[in-house]
Amino acid sequence: MDPITPIQASTETTGRFIVTFSEGAQSQALTSLKKCAGITKSQLMNSADFRESGVDMAQIPATGGVLFEHLGLAVIAMESPAAGAVAQEAGENSAIVAVEPEGIMYALHEEKGLSLEYLRGFKDAAVGLYEKAEQGGAEGELAEIAAAFSDSASLTWGLEATRVSLSRFTGRGIRVAVLDTGLDLQHPDFAGRAITSRSFIPGVASAQDGQGHGTHCTGTALGPRTPAQGRRYGVASGAEVFIGKVLSDQGSGADMGILAGMDWAIANQCPLISMSLGADVTTTSTAYETAGQRALSAGTLIVAAAGNNARRSSGAFGFVGRPANSRSIMAVGALDSSLRVANFSARDTVRSAGTAVDIAGPGVAVYSSWPLPVRNNVISGTSMATPHVAGIGALWAEATGARGAMLYQRLISNARSLSRPVADIGRGLVQAP
Repeated sequence: MDPITPIQASTETTGRFIVTFSEGAQSQALTSLKKCAGITKSQLMNSADFRESGVDMAQIPATGGVLFEHLGLAVIAMESPAAGAVAQEAGENSAIVAVEPEGIMYALHEEKGLSLEYLRGFKDAAVGLYEKAEQGGAEGELAEIAAAFSDSASLTWGLEATRVSLSRFTGRGIRVAVLDTGLDLQHPDFAGRAITSRSFIPGVASAQDGQGHGTHCTGTALGPRTPAQGRRYGVASGAEVFIGKVLSDQGSGADMGILAGMDWAIANQCPLISMSLGADVTTTSTAYETAGQRALSAGTLIVAAAGNNARRSSGAFGFVGRPANSRSIMAVGALDSSLRVANFSARDTVRSAGTAVDIAGPGVAVYSSWPLPVRNNVISGTSMATPHVAGIGALWAEATGARGAMLYQRLISNARSLSRPVADIGRGLVQAP
């Protein structure tokens, strides 16, 4: 058996490796790295040296790597035989838990603009409502009809469905980190907001979004209560905005940058991290599971998109991808405005520990911010559902003081139950306090 924990051959890798340390065993792990792979402590940049400012990706040594202090793991450039030698010593009773190839993550959304999914969703909803009305319908069916939402002149359907529109909380004083393609830092809807931003893409100095995905997700989670024009689309308008650019303007990024963003968010005591990104990988990553556990212990809940690899209309239900398939990370599925599971939203089909969908959010035809000059856009994906959950997490954090695992429990225990399989939506549709 290969001693290195594998990821699927179809997944793009970088040639670097993620080494996960046992809790409190960093010193012993570094000794093992030196013995087995010739990697010395001086070759590893430590995120703790950068404190709240986050790792400077330009300073990472080409022949070594970076140690993420808050996550208890390192990403290291080394040859496969050396990585194999390190992995031979890994295990539950070792200072090193696992060695995994570093992979690439991608932004998780469907088509831009008025997509086919968007148009099909409204057509299907209209046909379904007509059929139910024509048949007279049972009490349960009438409840389903009443559950249909739509954008109004003042609010998006997602804010209505999740009861954000009725909440008196704004996320005031709560820091929310959105790790994505960045944010259009000149967007008028964020004018006057205190924004802390950092790029974790090598060679890119600014967190400016040149793709759109990150601006859209940030808008949903943290957009203003009263936009300069158009309807309200943001959940936690009073929260503090932390933007980590971990995906390039082409919509992809290596694990190193994503882990750097997570470490930075924890260093800044952000109770929520929103990650609308992933890879279509069925296996759970030891590194991300460990990072999720250590984040929870530090009072930070990571919310991640379940994935868009389903094609339910064709009988394909997909699977929850990495990193959402980690037990310690909250996996978010997507619903449409009739509260049906989105055609693309992944189901828990692997059925191993941690791969379940935990909760669902609005993810079809979601209106939010977009880089200028477009300003606003409507797109779909579990990416769009995720910032709804993260933003509502900020409302619960403000309302109750809950952090980490307690905040996780608040979100799932207060979700709205729906007549949908748990494998599709977990505990139900996220609801605001």
